[in-house]
Amino acid sequence: MKIFIIGGTSGIGLATAIQYLEAGHRVGICGRDIQKVKLNKDYPLLQLYQLDVYDKDALNKAITDFAGDVLDIMIYSAGNYSDSSLNKLSYEDSTNMLRVNIAGAVNALEVTRDIMYRQQRGHIAIIASVSGLLDYPKATIYGKTKRALIQIADAYRRALSDFGINITVIAPGYVNSDKLRELNDHDLSKKPFVVGCEYAATKIIEGIEKNKEIVIFPSRMKYLIRLLSCLPKSLIGFVMYKKAKWSQKK
Repeated sequence: MKIFIIGGTSGIGLATAIQYLEAGHRVGICGRDIQKVKLNKDYPLLQLYQLDVYDKDALNKAITDFAGDVLDIMIYSAGNYSDSSLNKLSYEDSTNMLRVNIAGAVNALEVTRDIMYRQQRGHIAIIASVSGLLDYPKATIYGKTKRALIQIADAYRRALSDFGINITVIAPGYVNSDKLRELNDHDLSKKPFVVGCEYAATKIIEGIEKNKEIVIFPSRMKYLIRLLSCLPKSLIGFVMYKKAKWSQKK
């Protein structure tokens, strides 16, 4: 198969790419800094592209160069996070999250749709977050962008289902990535149910193979989200605010 992973230069995107490569598939990955990836010699079926997901023309050129007329799977793993929960939000943080988490994803969906529409088949996976599953007032911009991303993916699923194109939303909890450790000063003790990148990659691939509409992991996080969803929105907001304050305490 031909699999293109956007935002595949680190974290769960890279872990997913490696699992597909080890299974013998052709994989293309793109990101803003492909120098981080040191896999070319080990995996001759890997192709790298350096670009910004906000640049639709560059994204289209990269995917077309990799796929030609056939693209089996596209995974949108790019994401941007900034701490907006405790009055730390800036204009730059907000625009970066909107550009990557929403505009970049729409660019990817549009480019991929054009290729898969011609072949009348294909699978798209959009990596969102469990934070996007909760609807409550005063949520962070990150959570709001991920919730919007889930809704956008659902709208595309409805539009593309008649053309043999399937869409899976991935909603992971905390994943022990370089980025998460960096954001938390390498202390993840206050992050519940943390899983490794390899575990996350396995769940993503399983969800795509089973053609699931949404994949939530780990299981304990899924059950916690279901429990929180039963609460009034105002109470969810209170709980999440208290959690954010507690997480910031040293």
